[in-house]
Amino acid sequence: MSFIKSSGRFANSLLIGITWIPVALAFNENVCYIAKIQGSSMMPTLNPSKTEPTDWVLLWKWGMKNVNNIKHNDVVLIKAPSNPRKVFCKRVKGKEFDSVQTRYPYPREIAHIPRSHIWVEGDNAFHSIDSNNFGPVSTGLVLGKAIAVIWPPSRWNTDLNTSLGREDIRVNGFGF
Repeated sequence: MSFIKSSGRFANSLLIGITWIPVALAFNENVCYIAKIQGSSMMPTLNPSKTEPTDWVLLWKWGMKNVNNIKHNDVVLIKAPSNPRKVFCKRVKGKEFDSVQTRYPYPREIAHIPRSHIWVEGDNAFHSIDSNNFGPVSTGLVLGKAIAVIWPPSRWNTDLNTSLGREDIRVNGFGF
């Protein structure tokens, strides 16, 4: 008799656990996610060490498709405009209606950012594929904002809001 009771409790616990799977998946897809950052384009903000070449960040996803929730110097993950299977980690240097100074290989000296778009650059300007290569990015391609480094523990106090790339590149006071 006790076997039937214990197996019934197990089945009940298993059923409750299984019903939480869609909740966890929806949370990961829409609210918060842990992302692995690889590459040197955001050095030294992210992945500053050759001995620990990968940082893991907490990615805030809620409301990040709305340009009003994105601030200058936020570190965001975006789908690559040329290949949606690739993901880039970049810093927001301009928002809709800003005018920004560009650098090579962008074809013009100044880019005007259209509605619902952002200008993104890597902190390591010489090793970054960014808006200077593909232009302004639609906020529809934004996956989320990196809010904290969660691994390795030695990097827990990293300030992601401090830009270590090019300074403010907005021109003629068009920025907010």
